[in-house]
Amino acid sequence: MTATQGNLAAMSRYIVGTPRWYASVALALALAAVTGVAAFDSAYLLDDAWRGVFFIGLPTVAASFFTATVDRRLGGQMTPDRSSLLALVSELLVIVVLTAAAILSFLLQLGQQFVLDALLVALAAIFALRLLVLMAVSRGPLLRAAVPASIQTVVAAVMLFVYSGTLYSLQVGGPLLQTFLARPQEAPLQLQYAVYPFDFLLLTVICLVHASAVWAFLGVIDRPWRSSLGVSVLDFAQGFVGYIAEGTSELEEFFEEIGEDALVPVTVLSFRRTDGDEKARFVLPMIHPGPMGDIGGGNLPVKVARATDGLCFPPHATAGHDFNLVTEREVQTVCESAERAYQRIEYAATATRGVRLTEGQATLTGQAFGDDALAVSTFSPSPADDVEYAVGLSAMAKASAPGLDDILLVDAHNCNDGLTGEDLGHVVPGSERSFDMIDGAERLGKRLRSLDQHPIRLGTAWDETPWDPEDGVGPLGIRVAVIEAGDHRTAYVLVDGNNMEPGLRERVLAAVDTVDLVEVMTSDTHVVNTVEAENQVGEGIPDDAFVTLVRSLIDTAVEDLEPVEAGMASEKAEVTVFGNDRTETLASHANAMLPMATALAGAFVFAVFSVSLLIFLIASGTLP
Repeated sequence: MTATQGNLAAMSRYIVGTPRWYASVALALALAAVTGVAAFDSAYLLDDAWRGVFFIGLPTVAASFFTATVDRRLGGQMTPDRSSLLALVSELLVIVVLTAAAILSFLLQLGQQFVLDALLVALAAIFALRLLVLMAVSRGPLLRAAVPASIQTVVAAVMLFVYSGTLYSLQVGGPLLQTFLARPQEAPLQLQYAVYPFDFLLLTVICLVHASAVWAFLGVIDRPWRSSLGVSVLDFAQGFVGYIAEGTSELEEFFEEIGEDALVPVTVLSFRRTDGDEKARFVLPMIHPGPMGDIGGGNLPVKVARATDGLCFPPHATAGHDFNLVTEREVQTVCESAERAYQRIEYAATATRGVRLTEGQATLTGQAFGDDALAVSTFSPSPADDVEYAVGLSAMAKASAPGLDDILLVDAHNCNDGLTGEDLGHVVPGSERSFDMIDGAERLGKRLRSLDQHPIRLGTAWDETPWDPEDGVGPLGIRVAVIEAGDHRTAYVLVDGNNMEPGLRERVLAAVDTVDLVEVMTSDTHVVNTVEAENQVGEGIPDDAFVTLVRSLIDTAVEDLEPVEAGMASEKAEVTVFGNDRTETLASHANAMLPMATALAGAFVFAVFSVSLLIFLIASGTLP
């Protein structure tokens, strides 16, 4: 990925998983109790804690339980877990504002009315916060989102009305009405007869000001996305947060909106035993396994492997993030194309010896099986990342020119130095390295075409490894295929990871002495990138342990050698991918949005609080 795309992936560090609703509610009640002890001064400590739970925690509990229900009734997508977390954050905001107001009131002798005014501002602020989140999560219009967004504020306002005795100042209602709607005797001294009907009118006005600010803020940050991508930033934010926090698939719906149709080759190299049973299969769709996790084709290698009979090797193709599948459903289309290709394979019992050559910075390793060929390209020890689709197609065409039919061209994807700098080693059309690879592929094709072929023996080995995605290794672990043609053995090592630390490949090559040629590849699985944007093979595991395991697997594969036949075929799959330049455009907008939205939000918050203060000053008669 590019630096821009890396910065986008790295945004996942700002997002935490959504806790279960009961955990959020329990924490909210505990905080309310502690705040009650600090804020109220009755004769009993437990009484203070109970008052905190009642007056501070009850609106939070009501918002936790009813926000998701009301939102979903109105066509939204709020979940109970998200609803409870939002209510908890809103409670924290109220506590912070009241604490700050109490300290200022004590230091500046501003009086209790200042604290109550701050409470009204805090209630309006949490309404604005909840409105912003609900509009982003549920994608509803402002008026519809305002209904569930107002629950916490309305419940708190009703409690203020009842327990401050506001009804008495209205001079309405009989004894029965006053019994239920006027209970100042049950409230702390700070609330008794301290709130007037006009205060609730002020609260309504301030809430309208805050709602207008939310609407304007979302409109400003959304405009660049709609003008360039034709989609809303809220759709992206909703999907991105939903996937990282709760594992939802909403992000795929966003990607479908920006996706483009594409035809991609799917090439299959199969090895079968003499009795006809398949022993191993290389499957290479020219698709990038992204964008991350299980979204789109992020877990493509595992899904392809599960769809095969023999031990499957799904290496990385020559394709970048513009060829990410937009939804997980598209993987099925790829697997169906691979199966059609497999059914058309014509097998041959001979292959050439493995060949390795260097062209500029490109190193290519491969061998021919009948009239088809396997080729693996790497730029190691120079750092590199994805090879663009057009470069791969050109290299395949050059490799087949000498008379070969199908070419399975692998991007080894085995040396990268991280997400630093603007040039992360992408091999793009017109670059010097693209011509190194294309010219090298042509030389390799000519070389393979000129070599004699010999009977084939194949040995395989597989270890899921003791490592997991947090360590940079996916569920397919490490897979090894040793191909013997005549007296020459070539080992292909596939690690289910996303690129490798510089120099690790060279350590493996230097440590193995039981075969003639070794090449190490990664699948570029993106299941390891929900942990962090980087997380390459070798970054989180000891080099010695990795090299020892690979060497052991190669030895095991050598012991497993047996006669096989090999054949290759290709099919084209029609799928929906991100599309040309869409990934970079999306990443650029997302990266620009974060600092811009932060600064803009700060400006809006300052403006809204200034307007709120002005309203209070005018209402109190301080200003004419």
